[in-house]
Amino acid sequence: MSAANFADDDDDDDISPMRVLSNGDLYSGQLSCSLPNGQGKYLWTDGCMYVGEWQKGKIMGKGRFSWPSGATYEGDFKSGFMDGYGTYTGGEGTYKGSWSMNIKHGKGTKHYANGDYYEGEWKKGLQEGKGKYHWGNGNVNGNYYTGQWKVGTMNGEGSMVWSNGNRFDGTWEDSLPKGNGTFKFADGSKYVGVFNNDQKEEQSGTFYPAPSSSSPSSSSGNQDWDPQSLFRDELSGCLVCNADKVYIFPSQKLINWPGVEATNDVKPVRRTSVDGRVSNVNVYSDFEEDMEYSKRSPLHPIKIKSAKRQGQTISKGHKNYDLMLNLQLGIRHSVGRPAPSSISLDLKTSAFDPKEKLWTKFPPEGSKHTPPHQSVDFRWKDYCPLVFRTLRKLFKVDAADYMLSICGNDALRELSSPGKSGSFFYLTNDDKYMIKTMKKAECKVLIRMLPAYYNHVRSFENTLVTRFFGLHCVRLTGPAQKKVRFVIMGNLFCTNYPIHRRFDLKGSSLGRTTGGPESEIDATTILKDLDLKYIFRLQKSWYQEFCKQVDKDCELLENERIMDYSLLVGLHFRGCIEPPRMSEAARNSGFRTPTGSENGGQTPPRLSRVDMDQLLLSESTRRPPPVTLGINMPARAEQTIRKNEGEVQLIGEPTGECCEVIMFFGIIDILQDYDITKKLEHAYKSMQYDPTSISAVDPKQYAKRFRDFIFRAFVADDI
Repeated sequence: MSAANFADDDDDDDISPMRVLSNGDLYSGQLSCSLPNGQGKYLWTDGCMYVGEWQKGKIMGKGRFSWPSGATYEGDFKSGFMDGYGTYTGGEGTYKGSWSMNIKHGKGTKHYANGDYYEGEWKKGLQEGKGKYHWGNGNVNGNYYTGQWKVGTMNGEGSMVWSNGNRFDGTWEDSLPKGNGTFKFADGSKYVGVFNNDQKEEQSGTFYPAPSSSSPSSSSGNQDWDPQSLFRDELSGCLVCNADKVYIFPSQKLINWPGVEATNDVKPVRRTSVDGRVSNVNVYSDFEEDMEYSKRSPLHPIKIKSAKRQGQTISKGHKNYDLMLNLQLGIRHSVGRPAPSSISLDLKTSAFDPKEKLWTKFPPEGSKHTPPHQSVDFRWKDYCPLVFRTLRKLFKVDAADYMLSICGNDALRELSSPGKSGSFFYLTNDDKYMIKTMKKAECKVLIRMLPAYYNHVRSFENTLVTRFFGLHCVRLTGPAQKKVRFVIMGNLFCTNYPIHRRFDLKGSSLGRTTGGPESEIDATTILKDLDLKYIFRLQKSWYQEFCKQVDKDCELLENERIMDYSLLVGLHFRGCIEPPRMSEAARNSGFRTPTGSENGGQTPPRLSRVDMDQLLLSESTRRPPPVTLGINMPARAEQTIRKNEGEVQLIGEPTGECCEVIMFFGIIDILQDYDITKKLEHAYKSMQYDPTSISAVDPKQYAKRFRDFIFRAFVADDI
């Protein structure tokens, strides 16, 4: 473009006359302190041009960058980087969505030149997270995939739907099915089993004919369909486009202006090719391994601890590996069984009968209804299967998602130590479900209260009581005849928000502290009543709903003679990686920080690259999760102080200092009957301690004390 054409393109009366720089570049626009500032146009000698906002000599704000090839970017800029929300159009197609330092990062939609399109989450220039890819031409017209992605490939849980009506739901790895899944044919028949593109690996499963056909049979029977045909035929041609050529980035185009280079604190990305791929660009190559986030982020200067997933993965060789396989085989069998065409919510009394249970044999060689497996011979029992199937429907749990969460290719994780009751806890890899081993007495309590529980959760959609999805038993064959009972529950802390603090609150004081030094407390520590140093302020309408629901839930538990339950609370401190430090006044008053670390006067901590990635993604580009009672609830946590150390105070005095938090809470441990054991415990401890301070009390007294405490810890916000 010539200088004359560049000047003619100027149709804004506020833009000053064209200025020719020493190297031949051209600028026309507003100036401040002799630097481009405000609206302006800059033309480089190689044909690149920027039109938009400037700030003290930097490309900053909204603008449009064009390349000599005809490619354009229009949207947000920060220090010369495409950063924020914008649209890039080039020879490979059009991307519209979030950017971070020249890279697609966040939510966005890409329309490819060949007609394909992808809509979903991106990370470092490639599809990663949840997204949908639709093939738009050729012999795969109409096919689409919806599910998880990783580094530009289909990876994790997802569903592929073909234009011929076939469908695969299961786990994926490197854009191919791998692990457990279900292939559904257009005629209604389906194959449930293990898939692998490697023919040397074992693939076993069960074929279920269409509803009008006969009973299911093993895949080793006379069925014509071979799982390998999924890889040979259905997936042929379903290739994901990732090619995306971007010519020299705007951030590489430093302007030839006196003094600008010296003030520019963002170095150009080290890349000389004008036609390299975005995925090959290391935008952090000129930053230190860690950077001081006090210069880049508004977070509080507090110690950062790397987040660790709870539990130990149950891999081969683990003492409970066979038990996990038994559980997964049993769940796949239970959930995969054909369901009635329509499930009525009005269940008959017989569905709740304790004798309503189904036993299934699982021999290693397989049977007519079960696949061959590599675990030990066992039997599987489903308790009240119709009731729990209907509960899953009430809780809006998709059967395929439920099965894949528990029985997918990823192993379960065992929490490090059993609970107080001796039960073991397992988490699914996606954190959606918690599996607890149960004593026979607890199993009986759940079955006994199941009719009242079912009617309660049906009547109160926002109930805070634990959500139960299944009750099962594994019995190993052989001399031992060992039985292990499981209950499957929803995990209250299944969230993308880091949970910084966890509390288990009962309203009693005896033994209700974690003990030990505060320096050992971390994000996974379960704190108790005497460790609570907050009151929680809920929005008034939510607080009213909260009080009503706690009353209704406690009424259910009292009527069912249940006690010893607690309110599990999880806190995410907004804008923080760790809970914020207490003020000097609070510390002088005896209030200690949850972490036991002051960090006063020390050098601010530094973010790793992983942490920096999270901060680069603007909050405005994230879709906030839905808020329901006890889930993703915004609130304020006001710090409290216990002034009289000689007295037992469950709730301290408020200090007026508040933190913005996201709250998660629910009523757990609801299977403890006030039986003869608990009555004896109450009598024994009452002779040594204040009867009102112990947990084991009559259900009516327990419910009253629990409500009184909770309604002091939670209050209506006055702003």
